[in-house]
Amino acid sequence: MKQTKLFKHFLMLLLCCSLLFGNTIPAEAAQNTVTLSNITFDADYYYNTYADLQVAIGYDYNALFQHYLEFGLKEGRFGSADFNCMTYKNNYIDLQLTFRDDYIAYCLHYEQYGQAEGRNATEPFFETAPAVIPTATLGSYATNYNANIPRATNVALATFRINGVILQPGEEFSFSQTILPRTPENGYVKATVIDRGSYTTGYGGGICQVSSTLYAAMICAGLPATERHPHSLPVSYIPEGMDATIASSAKDLKFVNIYDHAIQIIATTDQETGTLTISIVSI
Repeated sequence: MKQTKLFKHFLMLLLCCSLLFGNTIPAEAAQNTVTLSNITFDADYYYNTYADLQVAIGYDYNALFQHYLEFGLKEGRFGSADFNCMTYKNNYIDLQLTFRDDYIAYCLHYEQYGQAEGRNATEPFFETAPAVIPTATLGSYATNYNANIPRATNVALATFRINGVILQPGEEFSFSQTILPRTPENGYVKATVIDRGSYTTGYGGGICQVSSTLYAAMICAGLPATERHPHSLPVSYIPEGMDATIASSAKDLKFVNIYDHAIQIIATTDQETGTLTISIVSI
């Protein structure tokens, strides 16, 4: 009788342990026991913020967490109300130099240090100075825009997102991927766009001025494009043959660092004068 009671107590202990530890592991499929606190991943917030996930996944913590690790971080989605990994990465070039494209590392850094240091992980810095001092400017180009219309927001946002990007020798740059999908969630607004030979409105109108200015800087720097597409209509902000249109995931501007040293994109906007300047420098 005594042995039976001891056995029952042992079973209850095992059950309690399994329940306890089962609730502290955030995702069974979460890539080799990666764990994040709700500082950088809040499942309730992630589910309630993104309607597409509600439809595709439903409220399944493990599936939501796995989506965040595999896609959400790179897509620039907010993991919590106070944390956007892509914003955190783009805001701090010192972290870019350390972590490069290790998105989990940015999350852990914010949890352990960034939040306490008061680092901004939600609002992009539009005026940033490069932390790396260039040794030489390889190529530079400037264009003008109207800073008082909606497309100026998209110009400034896309400029901010490519500013400070560092490419090692042989590394490829994708403009479309770097500036994130052109959606309201990523900060883009509706403005005039060229679609199949006609003018219309759409989210992200104006980003092609940034890609075109970058392409002109690439030409000056001797960097050939591995992908580039002209507009279907002439544009006023750059000479013919120097434009580069971006269309969803179908048309992109890409190039490879052909030099034997790292290069950096320095991109700035002056909202007072409506001037966009992009330089490619050696570092």
